Amino acid sequence: MMMSSNNMECSAKAKEEEEITKISLMRSLVETQDPSSKEVDDMTIRRFLRARELDVEKASSMFLKYLKWRRSFVPNGFISPSELTHEIQQNKMFLQGSDKKGRPISVLLAARHFQHNGGLDEFKRFIVYIFDKILARMPPGQDKFIVIGDLDGWGYANCDIRAYLAALSLLQDYYPERLGKMFIVHAPYVFMAAWKIVHPFIDVKTRKKIVFVENKSLKSTLLEEIDESQLPEMYGGTLPLIPIQDSEKARARTHT
Repeated sequence: MMMSSNNMECSAKAKEEEEITKISLMRSLVETQDPSSKEVDDMTIRRFLRARELDVEKASSMFLKYLKWRRSFVPNGFISPSELTHEIQQNKMFLQGSDKKGRPISVLLAARHFQHNGGLDEFKRFIVYIFDKILARMPPGQDKFIVIGDLDGWGYANCDIRAYLAALSLLQDYYPERLGKMFIVHAPYVFMAAWKIVHPFIDVKTRKKIVFVENKSLKSTLLEEIDESQLPEMYGGTLPLIPIQDSEKARARTHT
């Protein structure tokens, strides 16, 4: 049976009230254990709660681990490009435009990724650098982003299972409820061997946000979520790709 609009509104209101109550409970709990959590806004608390099905205890544990990790991994409060020499040289991550909901759009050209002398540690720093750059672009009231993972030209030389699992772990453990949707485009058949290894490590909520797009419906699928004026040129839109390390400068130029 379909719910009436009144019942749906009541259900949504009840859920909202439950979240407000649990945000307050969780805030009380985490602030006694880590005073720095007082600086965190309610939207952040809510994301961790939603990631743990509104279980205050589990969400609090997850959140406190995040605070501890952040202090350890990003002691200066930000990652400097000087710590990412090999990753930035590969010029594989781009940030420009936003979808119809105002979610920032990032593009990954996966065939440009290769293992390098900086190792997994530099790669992890790069992932945090990416997330921080994207989050800095969030408009008020929005807390999710879009990724277009382009696998055109991807081959076994680009395959890096340890890096994929590290990125996934960072996303799921420390940036919950941030991914709005990930479009995987131009996926070659050989990629599916790597996908089968990674897939079991993707939690159910994240799996629902990952969409493999067929080449024949690429532009039409992206246009369902993204206006043509915000879509990168390479997918039939009008925006040029902007390397993520240059995204702030490019944005500043458009606002002057």
